[in-house]
Amino acid sequence: MAYNGSVEQFGYKQELKRSLTFTDILIYGLIFMVPIAPFGVYGEVMQGSKGMPALAYLIGMFGMIFTALSYARMSEQFPLAGSVYSYVGRGLKKSLGFIAGWLMLLDYLLVPTLMYVVSAAALTSIVPGVPAWVWIVVFVIINTVINYFGIEMTARINKIFIVFELLVLAIFLIIGIKAIAEGTNGATFSLDPLFNADNFSFGLVLGATSIAVLSFLGFDAISTLSEESNGGPKAIGRGMVFSLLIVGVLFIAQTWVAALIVPDYEGFSDLDGAFYATAEVAGGPWLGILTAVATVLAWGIADALVAQAAISRLLYSMGRDRVLPHIFARVHPKYRTPYASTFFVAGISIVLGFIFIGEIGPLSSLVNFGALTAFLLLHISVINHFVVRSRSRDLWNFLVLPAIGFIILLFVWVNFDGTTMIMGFSWLAVGVVIAIVNAKRGKTIEFNAG
Repeated sequence: MAYNGSVEQFGYKQELKRSLTFTDILIYGLIFMVPIAPFGVYGEVMQGSKGMPALAYLIGMFGMIFTALSYARMSEQFPLAGSVYSYVGRGLKKSLGFIAGWLMLLDYLLVPTLMYVVSAAALTSIVPGVPAWVWIVVFVIINTVINYFGIEMTARINKIFIVFELLVLAIFLIIGIKAIAEGTNGATFSLDPLFNADNFSFGLVLGATSIAVLSFLGFDAISTLSEESNGGPKAIGRGMVFSLLIVGVLFIAQTWVAALIVPDYEGFSDLDGAFYATAEVAGGPWLGILTAVATVLAWGIADALVAQAAISRLLYSMGRDRVLPHIFARVHPKYRTPYASTFFVAGISIVLGFIFIGEIGPLSSLVNFGALTAFLLLHISVINHFVVRSRSRDLWNFLVLPAIGFIILLFVWVNFDGTTMIMGFSWLAVGVVIAIVNAKRGKTIEFNAG
């Protein structure tokens, strides 16, 4: 089915404002993934990979590229705000679309919470006198106000933060490379952060990758802006792929340098503050504080800001189809933003933030479970829609590439720890129950034309 530039072909009314350029979309993806994302989870990845964090991020980027390509195919075919919910529902089966959307809700609902918890932890190390929950409330209020007033304001704020993050990263890399060249802490240039034969095993690295892949989550959120892009569906696909490649290179570079400065992956007393401690070794206390503050602003405001925007659009789409309460589909008459879902996400973030304070590792794994499980369904939907239904002969793009993406993610998925699996499948079970109840009440998903 050809795209005619409007959501009306799918039976929907164009309610959200089309104002985002390709640059806005690219920056949105970069902000969501956070160019300095490894700052907040570096200790977990460094220890989990036994000193090979660059390899964990390389594998993560490689796997996500294939997923980004599947997203691009489906976003061009179905340029709707519902993201994987719309893609799986239309490309595979309506009920599975709900399940995919439900799984992404686990990801998107917890991502803002994770951002606030990481930022609160970083701030607590700088200002120990202020409780972590206070910072969480402050961040939620700031982001909710910005998102309430429109996607254009969100885009303007994003541009300011992306410049700041890249500046801090450049400072760390310059000082870090200089420290290695001078032999600070006995550092020397080597390939060990990318591959160390003494410590390498597939299971080990894939386990670390299951945490590292958290940093890449966000390229998929670009697809939730399909109804607000003024560059057509191809701009959405290009934005996902380009933003993923850019941050992938940045992730590998910064973790490589950090691992060379402090190669002792078992020596960190505080995994949450491992990167800041490494920065302090390289450049002194001021660099440790700078990287901590940058993490606070990048995760607590910039990333959480776009995360809240993404989940509100997913809730808007599912509410519009009435598979979730229709109140989520309410759009502000002046600002044309899904304000009801925006306020709902704010409330959920505060509650979950209080629950998960100090639990960054388990929270990040749970976020990844929701995303990767939904991604597996996405790859299957690409194959089903284009090869099985449409009889496409382009087997490379519509069969081989999604199959490779599926296999890579499956290897990472099976390496989740037992607790993550139990909690993840519990969430999935609730979604299945809701889907069954909806079906019995006659609320099966009835997508409009298309």
